[in-house]
Amino acid sequence: MTLKKFSFNVLTNDEFSRRGVIETHRGKINTPAFMPVGTQATVKATFIDDIIKTGSEIILGNTYHLMLRPGTERIQAAGGLHQFMNCKLPILTDSGGFQVMSLSKLNKIDKEKGAIFKSHIDGKEFILSPEESIKVQKDLNSDIVMVMDECPKKSVEYEKIKDSMNLSMYWADRSKKAFGTNPHKAIFGIIQGGLFKDLRIKSLEQLEKINFDGYAIGGLAVGESQKEMFKVLDDISNFMPKDKPRYLMGVGTPSDIIGAVKRGVDMFDCVLPTRSGRTGLAFTWNGRINIRNSKYQNDNSPLDPKCAKFDLNKYSKNYLNHLFNTNEILGSMLLTLHNINFYQELMETIRKNIEKGTFQQFHDSYINKL
Repeated sequence: MTLKKFSFNVLTNDEFSRRGVIETHRGKINTPAFMPVGTQATVKATFIDDIIKTGSEIILGNTYHLMLRPGTERIQAAGGLHQFMNCKLPILTDSGGFQVMSLSKLNKIDKEKGAIFKSHIDGKEFILSPEESIKVQKDLNSDIVMVMDECPKKSVEYEKIKDSMNLSMYWADRSKKAFGTNPHKAIFGIIQGGLFKDLRIKSLEQLEKINFDGYAIGGLAVGESQKEMFKVLDDISNFMPKDKPRYLMGVGTPSDIIGAVKRGVDMFDCVLPTRSGRTGLAFTWNGRINIRNSKYQNDNSPLDPKCAKFDLNKYSKNYLNHLFNTNEILGSMLLTLHNINFYQELMETIRKNIEKGTFQQFHDSYINKL
């Protein structure tokens, strides 16, 4: 069997928003796309077959977590991440840089060695270099690999962010060399530079010289406001390559996604729909619903009467309220699946509006409802 090469094509534009398709040897990914997060080789509280039924066409896994548990040797021995978790969808793996910053006890960032850190699980010391990050991802056999970068916390210190960006660019070059050549897989560069326009543009220019299959916008979702995030996207939108997918990492809310699509972003991931689903927060076309609220105790209407998938409309707000207030696992499963389904309905609606040339009207009507 001949494997398809990785490719990306923009099918139509509506101002800056783009409707496209990514081709992988595991299947097509219609863009703009939302990737459910499967950090630990599972999208929490769901079956992978149900994830596919929501219309999800790609999921995300994480280098940091999987190298700690269960370890890449175990996954590789099982045939790779897809076989290990019984997933036929394409998988993108994050490099682990964000988790090193946010979860572990970081001992040191060394330009040559990489990130020297202690596991948040047992305190064991690890060294994650650009080469090691790429090796782990290749051992996992993911379809889209991310470069190793440093993901600093939000800061207004220009020199600090500049130094971090320069380090990330050095690591990006090493990551690309470690990746080598594989036309059936992709490696994405990550644009850094904080909230500073000149650093973001310089970062992008350096990544383009290295030449990646796609370009991610990193260093956001770290405490900045939505307005600040959108400004970063506005600053670089005219400079982004038109023939490569653009991925906004770790974002976000429905309004974040709609606003970013307006600014030309093609791919998203976020733990929000699954994490919220496990804690009783549902996303709907009529806004957010905290199902634990006592006002739903006698509300026998469904979260979404139009949702025929999985018969989710069989379950009333009254029943879901009961499940969450008695800590029943079924509540987390139902709301997680509902939220992922809503996010995929949102993405499908976005794509249809771009195709029709009505995305701006959809954007304005959705945002004005908030």
